[in-house]
Amino acid sequence: MNEKIKTICIKYLMYDADIEELEILENWLKKSKNKQLFANYLKINYAMDININPFDTEKSINDFLESIRNEQRNSKKLRLMRVFRYAAAAIVIGIFATAYFFNDDLFGKSNEDIPKITNQDIILPGTDRATLTLEDGSQIVLQKGKSIQTDNANSNGETLIYEARSSITDEIVYHDLNIPRGGQYYVELSDGTKVWLNSETHLKYPTSFIKGKSREVQLVYGEAYFEVSPSTEHNGSKFKVHSPSQEVEVYGTEFNIKAYKDESVTYTTLVGGKVGVNVNGVKQNLVPSQQLSYDTGTEQVKVSVVDVYSEISWKDGIFSFEDKSLQDIMKVLSRWYDMEVVFENEKIKNEEFFGLLRKDQKIEKIIATIKEYGIIKDYEFKDKILMIK
Repeated sequence: MNEKIKTICIKYLMYDADIEELEILENWLKKSKNKQLFANYLKINYAMDININPFDTEKSINDFLESIRNEQRNSKKLRLMRVFRYAAAAIVIGIFATAYFFNDDLFGKSNEDIPKITNQDIILPGTDRATLTLEDGSQIVLQKGKSIQTDNANSNGETLIYEARSSITDEIVYHDLNIPRGGQYYVELSDGTKVWLNSETHLKYPTSFIKGKSREVQLVYGEAYFEVSPSTEHNGSKFKVHSPSQEVEVYGTEFNIKAYKDESVTYTTLVGGKVGVNVNGVKQNLVPSQQLSYDTGTEQVKVSVVDVYSEISWKDGIFSFEDKSLQDIMKVLSRWYDMEVVFENEKIKNEEFFGLLRKDQKIEKIIATIKEYGIIKDYEFKDKILMIK
């Protein structure tokens, strides 16, 4: 399956494919070998969602027929053909999804007997929450349902927005935003730069920037997605992101930095535009879809082309795992669900798993599905600890 078809498949699964893309998918599915590839891809990449939210084939067919009736009444033949092709593609996908995700020979029993977490420490998906530390050291807890306002910022509980203003002095006032395990947050800086912060992340930044000087922030640790307001809108002022092992110079762009305390490798992924990454005095420019990884232990720098969607989907409520080991996947899940993961069987840490996970799913169902693939033999939840056997 080529990258273009993979991209269309992902967009279809995320309800984001347009008519032209679905036409491409439909034509590609006309070959029997492609149908098998497509079904296998669905099985691998969408099993978790489909187990929880079964595809309603009958409803899709009824919707399709209703679309035809409406178009016939309106006598718009051209649109009818396009609706027909869209609906046909949806029905084909529905048939394959149903056949492959509810076949007992492939999956055994469905998740009917998923073990419940019976102790007092219930493991829940993460939510929008953070702690804001002001310049005087005082702290404000940000969370859903709680609005706050400071001198030049306000929060509705889910976002933190700073007013657009320029300092008239040379003194910079800093705020710190700490995202705990089981949290995420969105902040818009005073220059209009947008930042999405993942679980267990600490960002330090000025409450306003000095006109004519570089705009600089510090990703102390964690993961953040930046959509930077371009320098052309700020009298040429550059934007820089400092992290423990590198400096990223930005030219008005979108990129992701992953620099966790418990991981030796820092990853910088460019989505669009251009950035320069400075590591140990050596600068490397990146182009879109490139990722620079820096291993602090070996001091090795590597630039490679990656699947950008898999790297940044976390900010849109999706975990996309491709070529990831079970150990790496569990690190991500442990941060989001604020739990500890213990491998009783060390041999399975490097087993690879492919899949898309919605971040609002219950952890019990996710682990039960992984078990159905035969990657793990058994598991147990106890006091916010997941023991994998």
